[in-house]
Amino acid sequence: MARASVEDPRRSRAPLVIGGAALVVALAAIAYLSRPATKSNSDAGASNEAKAYVSHLELSDVNMKAAENFMKQQVVEIEGKISNHGPRKLASVDVYCLFAGADGREIHRERVPIVARGVPLQPNATKAFRLPFDSLPEAWNQAMPRLVIAQIVFAD
Repeated sequence: MARASVEDPRRSRAPLVIGGAALVVALAAIAYLSRPATKSNSDAGASNEAKAYVSHLELSDVNMKAAENFMKQQVVEIEGKISNHGPRKLASVDVYCLFAGADGREIHRERVPIVARGVPLQPNATKAFRLPFDSLPEAWNQAMPRLVIAQIVFAD
């Protein structure tokens, strides 16, 4: 004699409940990841005053070299000098290093200080800088990145 199977109604809903919960989590993750990123003050662009002062700055003797660090990783270093030909002391200067791919389009951007807070860069003074990079993308075209002044902070 054949037995009629009676399905437990709670058991048949379990996959639906789990699937619904997974869908809600996935939608929440998509909403979170697609929200616009907020900019911090450190990522703010240069002020109008700083943009006007850029003409007083000069980057010179800029060169790039590759070396291997103690962990056997390749480190790319950009060295050069920054000169302040203007009348004001500079507390800090940041640059964007814009790395390009084989097609010439930007593939990596890194903001780094070339004049760090501490000892200001005096008017008519020159200071050497060294910028190490150890995590550049493989698609980088191995050419010198473009250096663009990102921010200038004036000393009193």
